[in-house]
Amino acid sequence: MTQARQSEKSLGELVAEATAQVQVLVKAEIELAKAELKNDAKQAGLGAGMFGGAAFLGYFALIFLSVASAFGIHALGITLGWSFLIVGGVYLLGAAILALLGKSRLDKMTKIARTKQTLQDDVTWAKALKDEIGSPPRRQEVGPASTRPAVGPPDH
Repeated sequence: MTQARQSEKSLGELVAEATAQVQVLVKAEIELAKAELKNDAKQAGLGAGMFGGAAFLGYFALIFLSVASAFGIHALGITLGWSFLIVGGVYLLGAAILALLGKSRLDKMTKIARTKQTLQDDVTWAKALKDEIGSPPRRQEVGPASTRPAVGPPDH
């Protein structure tokens, strides 16, 4: 479209065009946010599952370590107690590994970073559009109390 044709558009046409563009933009932003939140929910579910697994194995570790400690203290080195201690230690190690894996899954969440960035871009675009269209002049108030100019923002 040529520059001459754009300057021929009425204010109503420009507002209608801007409104349509904003509607399309808002719909696109909502779809992007939905997609990112769906991915984040999946990552949170996997991370929570791994923390659940860590808690389950930690529970077994606590049982075995408790029994092993009791047998170990009672027997002071008898093989049965040490075997319970080794089994409990293996469960504890498994719990630690699952906890670390769960944390790494949660750290991979995007936290809707792309939506935040595109929203910032949209604000910049909207400001540029506002500057391009311009604001209509304000009417000056009548009377002695009026001290601000007819055009421009009010003084605060």
